[in-house]
Amino acid sequence: MRHLLDTKTLSRDDALQILDVAEDMADTQRREVKKLPTLRGKTVVNLFFEDSTRTRISFEAAAKRLSADVINFSAKGSSVSKGESLQDTAQTLQAMAADAVVIRHGASGAPRTLATSGWISAGVVNAGDGTHEHPTQALLDAFTMRKRRYGADSRGRDLEGFRVTIVGDILHSRVARSNVWLLHTLGAEITLVAPPTLIPQDVTAWPARVGYDLDEAIADAPDALMMLRIQLERMNASYFPTEREYSRCWGLDPERFAALPQSTMVMHPGPMNRGLEICAEAADSPRSTVLDQVTNGVSVRMAALYLLLAGERPTPVDDENTAKKEDAR
Repeated sequence: MRHLLDTKTLSRDDALQILDVAEDMADTQRREVKKLPTLRGKTVVNLFFEDSTRTRISFEAAAKRLSADVINFSAKGSSVSKGESLQDTAQTLQAMAADAVVIRHGASGAPRTLATSGWISAGVVNAGDGTHEHPTQALLDAFTMRKRRYGADSRGRDLEGFRVTIVGDILHSRVARSNVWLLHTLGAEITLVAPPTLIPQDVTAWPARVGYDLDEAIADAPDALMMLRIQLERMNASYFPTEREYSRCWGLDPERFAALPQSTMVMHPGPMNRGLEICAEAADSPRSTVLDQVTNGVSVRMAALYLLLAGERPTPVDDENTAKKEDAR
């Protein structure tokens, strides 16, 4: 794998390979010493032009558990705030001999520009770009769904026939876009539910059904209900009258949560606006996968970095055995 820029162009075989390698990574994270020597000597740069806590920490943990050196770059307080371009920043990273760049950027397409411009020879991982995609988030969501459905027998499995309903701010959500393409590739059936003002104009080209009534969607008994965060920082127009109105019509309140089948898992990419798009009862219930998603995110990102940088190196299981021998010494 040269780069990981989106899920729309990710093949089924490549997606399953990442998920299966993530299974191996997850196995190594259950032992006392979680660190593997796989990427020793490699340098991973977290290049974040937007605020993020969960994603940056998750990538940092993933890289460090693979023994890579990690450099965290934040646009705030850097030369970017003084007017430095993406090209100049990339060429600086090239001079530092970065092996992989994990980039989050407010402009859609920035990771692809970085990967294809020739400014840098490092592998590029998209950690979220504008309102375009967030591929590792979709991969960890799919990993979580697959694990909940198949348990220990999940390796090699897709999500054929799995029904997923995604609710909320579809218009601004890169998580929704990445999930729609990846879950469709894995065989799932997707339904999008949102106010009409928060549905993208090009949604007819997406492999998903569109609805506007959350109660109807819940009555259809989906296998997974994914609540998206209302991105107040991107709301530059009145997409709905008030937050209270949104919560009343499209929020997962205690009554709607009680109406969900016991088998339906409740998902949220985080951070959550409790009381707006999701109630505390749903967020903290055993059916919630929110914390599982965080845990699985590290394994999935370890898998992505491994496939990006490890080349013909040994498998994660071989690396674990090597690590155990080193621990014994």
